[in-house]
Amino acid sequence: MKKTTVSIVRYETPLESVRKAVELSKGLDHMPDRARVFIKPNIVFWTSAVAFPKWGVITTSRVVEDMVVLLKERGIDDITIGEGMVTMNPRDRKTPASAFKSLGYGILKKRYGVKYLNVMERPFENVDLGEGVVLKFNSDIMHSDFVVDIPVMKSHNQTHVSLGIKNLKGTIDIPSRKKCHSADPVRDLNFMVARLADKMPPMLALFDGIYTNERGPGFDGRMRRSNLLIASRDVLSADLVGAAVLGHPPETVPHLVHAAKNHGRPIDLSDVEVVGERIEDVAAYHEFDFQYAGDENRELPAPMAREGIQGVFYRKYDLSMCTYCSGINGLVLSAIRHAWKGKRFDDVEVLTGKMMKPTAGKKKTILLGKCIYQANKDNPDIQEMIAVKGCPPKPMDILNALHRAGIDADSGLFENFEQLPGFFMARYKDRPEFDESFFHVQ
Repeated sequence: MKKTTVSIVRYETPLESVRKAVELSKGLDHMPDRARVFIKPNIVFWTSAVAFPKWGVITTSRVVEDMVVLLKERGIDDITIGEGMVTMNPRDRKTPASAFKSLGYGILKKRYGVKYLNVMERPFENVDLGEGVVLKFNSDIMHSDFVVDIPVMKSHNQTHVSLGIKNLKGTIDIPSRKKCHSADPVRDLNFMVARLADKMPPMLALFDGIYTNERGPGFDGRMRRSNLLIASRDVLSADLVGAAVLGHPPETVPHLVHAAKNHGRPIDLSDVEVVGERIEDVAAYHEFDFQYAGDENRELPAPMAREGIQGVFYRKYDLSMCTYCSGINGLVLSAIRHAWKGKRFDDVEVLTGKMMKPTAGKKKTILLGKCIYQANKDNPDIQEMIAVKGCPPKPMDILNALHRAGIDADSGLFENFEQLPGFFMARYKDRPEFDESFFHVQ
């Protein structure tokens, strides 16, 4: 059996650690001469309003620059860095531009001649991924000669892990992303994500695990300084190893099970050769799930349930909830928590995503988002419907919905929702291992 090579390297020094990971994996040996190269980092979130935790959320500029240097050493002159960030306003162009500037991509342009682009401002084209799955991918990446896929190593609250294959979701358009979060229980998010790399050009997968994220993908996860790099010329092999390093046996990660089956590959790493560090020497379990607790009085995230909050049934998210609604989930739950004054709320049920159904007997039902409204607008089990129809839902519309439901949420939380990411910085105060300089180009 021919084995694919995956390298695991401890990050120790700029450039040389990335060089070691790439060389051990032979990850650039199949790159064409004078290739047009597309680098895909992971910039899952950005705000210019406040400092927020980037560690374990965003690909470090350190690894991006080191990869550019390795490409330049091989005579590559046509290098494009591209990402399709999710912003609350899909037409927002200022936030991605701010991210690129802050991360130093403008300096990389001056220093090395690289280009950088916002995928959302570029053309898309249909790509047939088989079994009736057609998604629109960014044309720049599809017409490149070689891709360098640089995700952050994260566990993920929907897909268990977010690594090389999942990172490519940032190259499809918004309707395609929503399509991935299907209400079909068979052709679900994992079914769709498993195919994202199938029609890509030749690739190097290089995982940035200098910082890793538990319960990702966002700034509310628990970040760790892990000092790891993983590389392979085969993105599925890299993902299988990366999942194991994050403490998740590949056979427990649904989209990797789908991907291995689609390619006729074993899921047990038997056709993968790991070089450098051993998996067992670097693996550390990263929890992916947010535990919920429910009884006749409540359904809420477990920490909120332990506070004794009653009368709210905020159903646990499922795979059909897309990134936009995921982004406001924490805000809504925080508002409910702060509104609790010890008096039971009036049997309020909150539904999200595309699949949930109301529970008969609940007095008020908040339908959070256009999709869940469309799915339940005529449901006879709803006594009082409170619909937030936006896509994505607007913060002030959510506030009004909570007030209508008898939840006296603080308007300040919603008026200043852009400040929320800043509160998570306190977790990393006086911890020098969380170093902002990794996100700057010197």
